Amino acid sequence: MPATLHIEHHFNATATVRDIVIGMSDGLTVPFALAAGISGAGAATNIVVTAGLAEIAAGAISMGLGGYLAARTDQEHYEKERQREVDETVQTPDAEKEEVAQIFREYGLSEAELRPIVDALSQDRDKWVDFMMRYELGLEKPEPRRATRSALTIALSYIAGGLIPLSPYILLPSIREALPASVGVTMLALLVFGYVKGRFTGIHPFRSAAQTVLVGGVAAMVAFMLARLIG
Repeated sequence: MPATLHIEHHFNATATVRDIVIGMSDGLTVPFALAAGISGAGAATNIVVTAGLAEIAAGAISMGLGGYLAARTDQEHYEKERQREVDETVQTPDAEKEEVAQIFREYGLSEAELRPIVDALSQDRDKWVDFMMRYELGLEKPEPRRATRSALTIALSYIAGGLIPLSPYILLPSIREALPASVGVTMLALLVFGYVKGRFTGIHPFRSAAQTVLVGGVAAMVAFMLARLIG
């Protein structure tokens, strides 16, 4: 009987999806709340557009830089911990072998079963250190270009998200028309974005969509009401 090829499908772009979620979620909610707040204060359309574009530019730069620094910090932390593990395999090899053995004991292997594995693994220092990084410290090697890619992904996602609530103010002639249009397109975008985010992150899509719409709606409503009260 011919064997059936078993193919497992795994999602491998979690870091990129996380960056898109970070950038897009803030891009949709912050400029939306700002535009609604300024509209509530009775500002002219050109003021809303100017303030909105300035906020999108500043937010994209700020969040992109934050993503870059976070990724660089992860890279530096990994390199520092790896060097420490390398030093320990040289200075205290017996203790490091015992740490490897303890990891296998936690998987239920007996002493007779794990000792040949430990001895074989310790013959290759790079693989030995890689094993300790992953299974002792729980650290995966970051991608070399992760910092730059993260910064660009977050920044571009923020810009894409921010232009959605601002577009009615650019296309329509008056605040009276632009505000409800902005609310409509942004709520729809939040709904779709929340649903897609849920599909990728494992959260129930409809619950994710509802949560995303609720957060964005509350932020805009609070900004609008505060501006009306102050104005």
